[in-house]
Amino acid sequence: MKMIIHVFFIISLFLSIAFASVQDFCVADPKGPQSPSGYSCKNPDQVNENDFVFSGLGKAGNTSNIIKAAVTPAFAPAFAGINGLGISMARLDLAGGGVIPLHTHPGASEVLVVIQGTICAGFISSANKVYLKTLNRGDTMVFPQGLLHFQLNSGKGPALAFVAFGSPSPGLQITSFALFANDLPSELVEATTFLSDEEVKKLKGVLGGTN
Repeated sequence: MKMIIHVFFIISLFLSIAFASVQDFCVADPKGPQSPSGYSCKNPDQVNENDFVFSGLGKAGNTSNIIKAAVTPAFAPAFAGINGLGISMARLDLAGGGVIPLHTHPGASEVLVVIQGTICAGFISSANKVYLKTLNRGDTMVFPQGLLHFQLNSGKGPALAFVAFGSPSPGLQITSFALFANDLPSELVEATTFLSDEEVKKLKGVLGGTN
């Protein structure tokens, strides 16, 4: 009896995997449970063409902020149709002097293409080697998954770029915000970064951190 149950379990598991592999799409259902692999699938009978269209990248983001930059994401579930397809996009607007600070995407690699202006971009490998390049209109650069990288407007006017990710939810962690925009005790930040108490408190004050 145990063997029969085991066989049926294996068959049902195989069928579920096979079904998933031939399913055309899995439009995100934000009301359903979320797993590490993505959002639950919307009922196919409720899916329409609007689920596969995202219009948010056609409008410039607001760069009136401390980094003089804006990122407009086209991620799941806002762009529901990309759920489960292993892709997503975003728009980068950088005013003069604008910067996307050192950050990582733990869930995906990134490809950037410059549409307007000049962008200084780079990443740091796990061996601490720096790969740095000044990009002009039409240039493309790739940033491997999980590595620290940045983009800086090094031109005289505004810059615009579009990026693509190898995941519908690539994740984001900005290094300076992780250190100075929360309640991590200052003495721990000082001990782990070799910055002085004055420097840490100044940065916490700028980014809204406490403690």
